[in-house]
Amino acid sequence: MHVQEWLETVPAVSIYILVGVVIGVESLGIPLPGEIVLVSSALLASQHGEIDPYILGACATAGAIIGDSIGYAIGRKGGRPLLAWMGNRFPRHFGEAQIAMAERSFQKWGMWAVFFGRFVALLRIFAGPLAGVLRMPYWKFLIANVLGGIVWAGGTTAVIYSVGVVAEAWLKRFSWLGLVAAVLFGLASMLVLKNRAKKAAEKAEAEKSEAEKADAERQDPVPVAVD
Repeated sequence: MHVQEWLETVPAVSIYILVGVVIGVESLGIPLPGEIVLVSSALLASQHGEIDPYILGACATAGAIIGDSIGYAIGRKGGRPLLAWMGNRFPRHFGEAQIAMAERSFQKWGMWAVFFGRFVALLRIFAGPLAGVLRMPYWKFLIANVLGGIVWAGGTTAVIYSVGVVAEAWLKRFSWLGLVAAVLFGLASMLVLKNRAKKAAEKAEAEKSEAEKADAERQDPVPVAVD
């Protein structure tokens, strides 16, 4: 059954709770289809008056902010061993390549990696725990977390709801086109992220090898011949 068709059978209050919990758990660091559930719920709200888009957006935003905050606390306490455990538990999402790409994003963008990470499926899962592991100051994390949660969750709800209201008839008639476009976009995004993650892992490994080589040369200098 399609996600949207299933959601049509669920009471409005349950949908609010479901959206908040799924997005919160995803933000905490466990791979779940938070964006799919949010988009489906917002589209459903545009077609059924029982679901209030403002409450839906508020629940999604709260789930995103709270989930990321819990993920930050867990990451700060668990440290690197936590990433290793998650890599064994979810190798497709927390493998060495994915972690390397996420770390490079944090090194390059700092707190803005948390903000912009909301809009990238892989970083959305990593943001909270990784920020904690890397010991990002909490006030920086909190600002980026709150702003990112509001813009991503609230903005996604508003845009999808507005599009659904304006194009309800079109979507009902040609919904398969939207599904195909979404699938193609998702595949393209996955390939791009996979390629970037691979390059980041290779670069991180090369830098590690160079550092180990330099340390070895410092510890074991070449003897100089004395006449």
